[in-house]
Amino acid sequence: MIPYTVKDAQGVVNTFQDIAQRVVAISSQDVYRARDIIWQRETGIIDPTPLTENSPLRSQLYPYLGLSDDPFAQDYDKIPVERVLRSATELPATIIRLPMVYGAGDYQHRLYPYLKRMEDNRPAIVLEEKLARWQGCYGYVENVAYAIALAVNDERAKGLIYNVAEPPGSTEGDLVKAIAHIVGWQGKVVILPKTQMPDTWKFKANLDQHWVTNSTPIRTELGYTEIVDRHEALKRTVAWEREHPPEAVSEKGHSKLLDYKDEDTILANLKS
Repeated sequence: MIPYTVKDAQGVVNTFQDIAQRVVAISSQDVYRARDIIWQRETGIIDPTPLTENSPLRSQLYPYLGLSDDPFAQDYDKIPVERVLRSATELPATIIRLPMVYGAGDYQHRLYPYLKRMEDNRPAIVLEEKLARWQGCYGYVENVAYAIALAVNDERAKGLIYNVAEPPGSTEGDLVKAIAHIVGWQGKVVILPKTQMPDTWKFKANLDQHWVTNSTPIRTELGYTEIVDRHEALKRTVAWEREHPPEAVSEKGHSKLLDYKDEDTILANLKS
């Protein structure tokens, strides 16, 4: 379930190659080059989406090297993990590439910054134009678990790689509106071009690159479909986030969003 490093993967191979028929390993869609295009580690290209299992992978390994004191972060990379597992001829591997997983247990609290603004009765949420139109790859935790179970229990998955994600088409702006509908927030989503965002807004990313994947193979070959629809998934996630808020929350939430002071200034200027 958690092969973060080459050492993890090699340990699985060494331990199980003589006693197991195959391994199902959990990878990530951060293996794709699109991830580095977004974070501007790759420039001058945009990869077409939705990404398939054969889309280009990152050329630069260890994406968090030097960015954290956590030793796991230094050695983390799913690309070499996949290579180790797929090269183990005595232990055929199925690789499941996961999206951004939300729902109960999401330690990153991906939806909480939007929810908190709504719980604080903010009159509006200001989104930069390209962010509002950006498409990311998401999956609800129970649906993702179902996909993994299918791969474990179906021999047809042997030796294959599968993307798991909700169907593409929903934007970040759509996500905010869907959460607002669930919680009954009556505020507005205000979309502005980057030129109208304040200098204090520090989010730096190439949002011309979307990060959505094609999950058709696992649907057609293994019969995967979402067992919890998106509305219900978001509803359950909102309930969990309310019961398990993160310990430390700034009003900014994360670098995609403005702090409340800057947001208030923008809203006041729009009214004047």
